[in-house]
Amino acid sequence: MSAGNKRVLLWFQERSLQDDGFGNMIAGEFETRVTAAAELRPLRGSEPVQAARLQGQQPYIAKIRSSAKARDITTAWRAVDARNNDRTFAVIAPATDDTSKNAFLEILIQEGTAE
Repeated sequence: MSAGNKRVLLWFQERSLQDDGFGNMIAGEFETRVTAAAELRPLRGSEPVQAARLQGQQPYIAKIRSSAKARDITTAWRAVDARNNDRTFAVIAPATDDTSKNAFLEILIQEGTAE
């Protein structure tokens, strides 16, 4: 895959932990942990995908270059379009290496569901 296919810049963000003043750790604001150029491929055709579209949610496969930090992405994270901060994605499935060559990772994300 050439770099020309990666037209979207995504920030992968994780919630920070903060002290609530009573010694308890609570979820704080999202903080950017990974920035990556991505190719977004929309999922099409299946019944769950059609149902998600009716609810204003669009699932995508985000393909990014593999790195140690990118392999840490879990479903507790979210993705944000760096060029349009209003466009957020929930990470539905963790990063997978579909070719086993450790060059690219594919992450299942869904637009319209992240906070």
